[in-house]
Amino acid sequence: MLTVVGCLVEAHDFQLVALAAGICTLSALTTVCLVSHARRARAWTQAGWLAVAAAAGGSGIWATHFIAMLAFAPGVPSGYEVALTGLSLIIAIALVGSGLSLAVLVGGRGAAWAGGAILGFGIAAMHYTGMAAYEVAGHKAWDPATVAVSLALGGLLGGAALAAQVGARGLSRQMPAAFLLLLAICSHHFTAMGAVTITPDPTFTVSEAAVPNAWLAVAVALASFAILLLAGAAMALAVRDRRHAKLESDRLRSLANAAVEGLIVCTGDTVVSANRSFAKLIGMPQNALAGTTLSAYLPGDAARLALASQLERPVEAELRLADGGMVPVEVIMQPVEYEGRPHYAVAVRDLRARRQAESQIQFLAHHDALTGLANRASFGKRLDQEMRAADAGERKLAVLCLDLDRFKEVNDLFGHAAGDAMLESVARIVTGELDDTQMMARLGGDEFAVLMPCGGPSEAGRLAERILEALRSGRADTGGPQIATSIGVALYPDDALEQAALLSYADTALYRAKSEGRGTYRFFEARMGIEVRERRVLEHDLRHAVARGEMHLVYQPQTDVGTGAVIGFEALLRWKPPERGYISPAVFIPIAEESDVILQIGEWVLREACREAATWPQPLTIAVNVSAVQIHSTHFVGLVHEVLLRTGLAPHRLEVEVTETALISDPNRALLTLRQLKALGLRIAMDDFGTGYSSLSNLRSFPFDKIKIDGSFVRSVDSNEQTAAIVRSVLGLGRGLGLPVLAEGVETEAELGFLVAEQCQAAQGYLVGRPSPITQFTQHTHGTIPFIAKDRKHA
Repeated sequence: MLTVVGCLVEAHDFQLVALAAGICTLSALTTVCLVSHARRARAWTQAGWLAVAAAAGGSGIWATHFIAMLAFAPGVPSGYEVALTGLSLIIAIALVGSGLSLAVLVGGRGAAWAGGAILGFGIAAMHYTGMAAYEVAGHKAWDPATVAVSLALGGLLGGAALAAQVGARGLSRQMPAAFLLLLAICSHHFTAMGAVTITPDPTFTVSEAAVPNAWLAVAVALASFAILLLAGAAMALAVRDRRHAKLESDRLRSLANAAVEGLIVCTGDTVVSANRSFAKLIGMPQNALAGTTLSAYLPGDAARLALASQLERPVEAELRLADGGMVPVEVIMQPVEYEGRPHYAVAVRDLRARRQAESQIQFLAHHDALTGLANRASFGKRLDQEMRAADAGERKLAVLCLDLDRFKEVNDLFGHAAGDAMLESVARIVTGELDDTQMMARLGGDEFAVLMPCGGPSEAGRLAERILEALRSGRADTGGPQIATSIGVALYPDDALEQAALLSYADTALYRAKSEGRGTYRFFEARMGIEVRERRVLEHDLRHAVARGEMHLVYQPQTDVGTGAVIGFEALLRWKPPERGYISPAVFIPIAEESDVILQIGEWVLREACREAATWPQPLTIAVNVSAVQIHSTHFVGLVHEVLLRTGLAPHRLEVEVTETALISDPNRALLTLRQLKALGLRIAMDDFGTGYSSLSNLRSFPFDKIKIDGSFVRSVDSNEQTAAIVRSVLGLGRGLGLPVLAEGVETEAELGFLVAEQCQAAQGYLVGRPSPITQFTQHTHGTIPFIAKDRKHA
């Protein structure tokens, strides 16, 4: 009589026993890894992974049993019945799959214990079915108590294995579950083997249909190979899954850390993860946030209730920082799946910058950004209020308009930074002279306004005087330009009853103060309005004068003093509106320069003069006056070049006349423009020499080709010794510099005789020719007459 326990030492091949243990270990680890992967898989792929796990686990248990059976050599003939042997494999796979499916699909530790118990009973069913397939020449007897113990061990250890596998991630954390499953298989097998007793009987013969041990070895080898393939696949999936999970986790963490907003992942009130922005916002290390509570950072119950009831909608709340401080934030919560389980993602946006921007926008809506004074809109609202208050209190209201004198020159000469500093100083100085009932505003550019409730004009006049005195003694900075301003004053209700009219009248008084010497103040008078309106009408009409054909040119000849020959003409502009008649250039040219209409008019003059001169057979020069606005225009040189090309006029025949005042606002820009004009081949004349700065450095620095003496000196040259001395000095200066000199305003033979005696090169004036249409000079532009002696008699 042989028992397995009795012949364990004598009748077993320990190499096969070790192989069985290895196959069992590999099968248990493979099954646990596949179950873990099935738990994390999506619902529609879980069935596939459970089927693979059932095949791996069932075939592994079956291979373990039969390799262990092959290790048993009782010394009597034996074999295996085919049907029951195959049935044992099917039972193993089916019951293992049922147990694993219950544990995974239902979830929870209760389902894991129940599924593990089914798995354990599957081990037992496979084992006893396999023992039933075992045919031996003898009798088999079973010990019921030992059989019961084997069943209990399989069920308990199988349930423990699947329960230990719940929540385990990674290969290292799967090892306890795999070890318990290994114990469940091995303990059941050897306990169940100990429950059978084999008594040899020669009268029993093994069926010829029974599978011999050699064939069973082949079947077991195939099953083992399948296990190895499944194990390799499982391990590859586990490694790939682990790497993919790590990469995904790192990518998500990097994306979260790259976010500007704070991001938190929570389960309930517990923080699972937080990004770097949130840690920086609250002032804590990022790795210290996991495990803390969300309520520690959002203490308000109202905020949490709002988030819970308004998922995916922003809620404003107060965030508590690590130092106990509170900051305004906007919070958005939405459900997410994190590590296969439902969580909440909370986005936290810091509102401090937005609140500050809103406050700044609110401030800028009512104040000037540079000076901090009230802007035009705020001034208008305050003016309405003060006008109503003046009506109720039977008081007066003064509006003072301030405009900085020559502010454009400050920007041109010292730069815009100096101009901004001056505006800030004006705001500071004038505000220091006001009390709480008065208000100052910046209406735009260098234009300011002061609102003053008063009893009469004398109070407004005293305030204007204080402001002027304070500004005279103030500078934008220690090395900056002197501040100078003019002030216009209008009174409510004396001068106007409406806001727009009151501001307009104050501006009119300001214009009068500027025109009467600047640096002073003037009250509005009714006659001022007529003058201002007239000037504005002129400016409006001037903008359309060229398009309407109201402009035309007249030409005044320039002659050689010695011979009287015409050497060229100066083009002079005339404007004749149909309703007004001729308007003096002394009236409309300053208006054109102040309003920049001069650029349009100057271009027309240049084109018309060059077009006309290009038609003359005689190569006489044509002189064109150029204003400071044109000289400082970046497009002027290109315009001149284009006009010369289009008209075909030789560049040396065009002479540009520039006054010294056109050079001082931006000498570098003027010098560049003149040099570029010289490069085109033009001639450049200094016009009205003696009336401006008369700086010798200008003659040396700028590329002039001619000096023109102003007619105010020539008119009294024969009777005023001082004037004669000045003209002699200029003529001597021209000879010394190698520059020809042309005298303007020559009206008498005595004046011309003086110029001849002093060797002046050229003359221009009524004596030699009045400004007239070019058709009056056809004999000079198209004929052969070189002298104008006859013209002098009729001048």
